[in-house]
Amino acid sequence: MISVAIDGPAGAGKSTLSRKLAEHFGFIYVDTGAMYRAVGLKFSQMGADTELNCDIEKILADTTVDIRFVGTEQRVFLDGEDVSDKIRTPEMSMMASAVSAKPPVRAFLLDTQRKLAENNDCLMDGRDIGTVVLPNATVKIYLTASAEDRAMRRYKELIEKGQTVEFKDVYDDMVKRDYNDMHREIAPLKQADDAVVADTTGLEFEQSFELLINIINKGIEGK
Repeated sequence: MISVAIDGPAGAGKSTLSRKLAEHFGFIYVDTGAMYRAVGLKFSQMGADTELNCDIEKILADTTVDIRFVGTEQRVFLDGEDVSDKIRTPEMSMMASAVSAKPPVRAFLLDTQRKLAENNDCLMDGRDIGTVVLPNATVKIYLTASAEDRAMRRYKELIEKGQTVEFKDVYDDMVKRDYNDMHREIAPLKQADDAVVADTTGLEFEQSFELLINIINKGIEGK
């Protein structure tokens, strides 16, 4: 099976680009960030904040996260409910960062992620796909852009969805998320030694898309 691992900081466009790349190559797309967001939503529903001062394993024991595909579109289900839209908020972004730093949560989701790659040609994105989840991936990419670029993309996305936000708040959340992801003790965000860096600062979506197509094609051909 062919596996493509795309890692990188929040707001780098991983989900949007990965979804289109998977469609282009005929692979399934696994958005691991959405899985962590779903777990974060569960903890939020249980009254926890980002400090997670709660019984993590007890909550996980009563939690199910499923990935279901409608055509090539991935939908995320939490305890049987489709939460694909509920998890796309700045609050759930911060909760995802918090829960993903906890070993019980990572272990809870790791098996599901690896089984998907074992049984399908897939494209998977997240923070530690090339370093931890799929260390033997066919192609590894570290997708990044400046914090300003990433914050502006996220800001525009939220405005288009009708949310009332300030750019400074989105930028500050982005910087805080970067720090948390890069400095957590468990599987911190970092570039895999054999990953190709794709910096999309200043690039339009189609330019970024073509850049990644070329990287993936060269990676597959080189195997």
